Amino acid sequence: MARAFRGNRLQIAILGRCNTGKSTLLNCLTGQKAAIVSPLPGTTGDPVALPFELLPLGPVTFYDTAGLDEASDLGILRRETGRKVLARSDMALVVTDDRGIGPWEEDLITALGKLEIPFLVLGNKADIHGEAAKQAMLWCEGRNLPFIALSADRVEDPAFLRDAVVALAPEKEAKKPLVADILPPGATVVCVTPIDASAPVGRLIVPQVQVLRELVETNHPALVTQPSGLARTMALLTEEPALVITDSQAVREVVGILPGHVPLTTFSILFARQKGDFDLLLEGASAIERLSSNAPVLISEACSHHAQKDDIAQQKIPELLQRRLGHTLDFSFSTGGDFPDDLERFALVIHCGGCMLNAGEMRRRLKLCAAAQVPVTNFGMAISVVQGLLDRVAAPWRKQPLSRKRERGVNSEFRL
Repeated sequence: MARAFRGNRLQIAILGRCNTGKSTLLNCLTGQKAAIVSPLPGTTGDPVALPFELLPLGPVTFYDTAGLDEASDLGILRRETGRKVLARSDMALVVTDDRGIGPWEEDLITALGKLEIPFLVLGNKADIHGEAAKQAMLWCEGRNLPFIALSADRVEDPAFLRDAVVALAPEKEAKKPLVADILPPGATVVCVTPIDASAPVGRLIVPQVQVLRELVETNHPALVTQPSGLARTMALLTEEPALVITDSQAVREVVGILPGHVPLTTFSILFARQKGDFDLLLEGASAIERLSSNAPVLISEACSHHAQKDDIAQQKIPELLQRRLGHTLDFSFSTGGDFPDDLERFALVIHCGGCMLNAGEMRRRLKLCAAAQVPVTNFGMAISVVQGLLDRVAAPWRKQPLSRKRERGVNSEFRL
């Protein structure tokens, strides 16, 4: 369970003021002493992430966050961390106590509504603050918000609480295929996966693994090669592949080898389609050519890793963009759960494919960009733009499903 990709599990944030019992609630829900419990304010610092199997939902991650109202410089930092957790959450539990529903809770509930995150309000310590719990319940009832009064430290069987969390979960979307839905039955696919200094030792990167897994599951023969082996791989085939999928960094090299009529796309574009808003990202890519000198550009990655030589986000993309435009840009970078809340200061946001994000979190980030009226695109589209090849790699997603296989060497029109 703990090894499941973070992008494939629900994220549940536990939020509230200091000492409302958030950590006690986490321990109650999971039946574990996962979080330190203390009457001292500010006991919880950085968010505590706890993977848990919440049936029938499956693997989830609970996040126990610091109090929203901690009055210190450190408290400000902790609130900022809590905000970042909130931005990537699929669900939330708002915990209150004898202070009931006050300005902090109202602001939080408003933010949850804007982010379209389903939430449950919990009136904790109801055994000693029954009147406060009653007032909170009436406040929630008046706004048609779900509410439960409880004393988390006295719950013997948390089944009712787990059931309430399960009921809160958004309806699980049918997971969009990455590529199989446009392929004819049994069609062959060639995947071009460069192995360079930035590739992880002993394995392929997550987008490549997920695409290959889908192809295997849907009975589509898949051949894997490096760019230098593509010509030989094509020669080994008795019929042309229905599709070639390449790492974005190898697009130009692949185009130089591949016949023009063979459908081509990138792993990054597949994830733009599955987890994002393909048309929004495609439109955002057009903003690259309009970037003026020293325009502020945010490059955001959902995963955190040590930046190596020729890092795609911090080195390759900035170099490609500036070389294409012929002038300097002002780059900012964010990684992991960090995503700025002052997006309006950027002329463009370039986001990774989001393979480590669930679809809800990725779409929330895109909504935040749209709300700030900032163009947003992804790594693969940006790289293809600067190489003048975006039309080629985006073509498979602008037309109808792929036609049946063609005979080798026949330059017939294919339909996507």
